[in-house]
Amino acid sequence: MNLDTVMQELEALGKERTKKMYMSNGAHEPLFGVATGAMKPIVKQIKIDQALAEELYATGNYDAMYFAGVIADPKAMTEEDYDRWIDAAYFYMLSDYVVAVTLSESDIAQDVADKWIASGDELKMSAGWSCYCWLLGNRPDEQFAESKLAEMLNTVKNTIHEAPERTKASMNNFLYTVAISYVPLHEKAVETAKEIGIVEIKREKKKNSLLNAYESIQKDVDKGRVGFKRKYVRC
Repeated sequence: MNLDTVMQELEALGKERTKKMYMSNGAHEPLFGVATGAMKPIVKQIKIDQALAEELYATGNYDAMYFAGVIADPKAMTEEDYDRWIDAAYFYMLSDYVVAVTLSESDIAQDVADKWIASGDELKMSAGWSCYCWLLGNRPDEQFAESKLAEMLNTVKNTIHEAPERTKASMNNFLYTVAISYVPLHEKAVETAKEIGIVEIKREKKKNSLLNAYESIQKDVDKGRVGFKRKYVRC
């Protein structure tokens, strides 16, 4: 399959309702409005194709960019490639659910995510924190330095309320993920969540969101989900 064929297939799968939903979350033209599940038959045909992924990502079409993440070869991508992808990710569904997810399956994930977190750029920071969420929810605990994650929890505690809006949401998710998926720091994450309290996310043209990591953690503790790891990151 080449770029033109894939674009035609994606366009045929587009739905106006899905397109409106994506746009209400920050997507803009060009896009078709393809539900992610509807892409699976094409993914099965292509499997992994880094060259095609690059072509699709470069179109600037949201659906094509999402699809690029699913067929990309994360280990073949360099730090420069990931920087290029994050620079083109213009809203959180790309930064956190395409670029961060793809990065989390690479060997350089933590190094790149650390730089993005330190960048001061809202979506890069968001992607960096999100990448750690994907990593923690999938990789064994021993692949992480406990002292480093403990320091990251302190950073969340000290800066979350002043962070940019999208970064706040990803930091809050990081806090929750450490508590549920990284057993060595479960207690510290719970205590941190309690101290932070409710995090308010301001949203344009929508009601502000109120996030409560402590409550979310407790719900999953009650369900016996501490230690949860997912088998796959990408669909």
